[in-house]
Amino acid sequence: MAQKDTVKSILNAAEELFSERGFAETSLRNITTRAGVNLAAVNYHFGSKKSLIQAVFARFLAPFCEQLEQELLTIHQQLPQQQPQLRELLLLLSRTALHAGHDSPRRLGIFMRLLGLAYTQGQGHLRRFLQKEYAPVFTVFMQLITAATPDLSDEERFWRIHFMLGATVFTLSGADSLTAMAEHDLGKAADVAQVIDKLIPFLASGLNAPHQAQ
Repeated sequence: MAQKDTVKSILNAAEELFSERGFAETSLRNITTRAGVNLAAVNYHFGSKKSLIQAVFARFLAPFCEQLEQELLTIHQQLPQQQPQLRELLLLLSRTALHAGHDSPRRLGIFMRLLGLAYTQGQGHLRRFLQKEYAPVFTVFMQLITAATPDLSDEERFWRIHFMLGATVFTLSGADSLTAMAEHDLGKAADVAQVIDKLIPFLASGLNAPHQAQ
């Protein structure tokens, strides 16, 4: 097996197993068995399980952030003359995510499950890695979100962003099951892009809803 194919096989196996079992519950032996390689190949290409976890995230996030950065900088340069629209920012984020996972229809759902696990399982090294590698583009995104929600306090915006993220991870990580239920209950087939089209107005309305003072 060529080195490029070996790396791809390891990443595919790791991505699937981490999303199915979690990070701690997945061993390197589980990964090598599914990938059809030996442990030496994992150690040679990645060095450690932590580095492999980071590589799994980087495979999705590197092209995602590269494209998103260009789009966001164009919008950011128009401030403050032209205020960004919240719904348009969320649509841009979703289109970029779909494009980043275009090589596999399941890629976005798998990544969302991994993202949810990164929040719920103790992976401090992963959060530090993501902060180091991708903080600049998400800083620009948050500046635009702030500009699009001027009536929210920083505290209120913080909670709503995390509620929005939770709803997104839950919905897209189970998009296959959700579309199957929709087809059964409503008699209409749907794909992940259509699920996102339904999700965006819900997220935008929740994030930009009037704040009820206590």
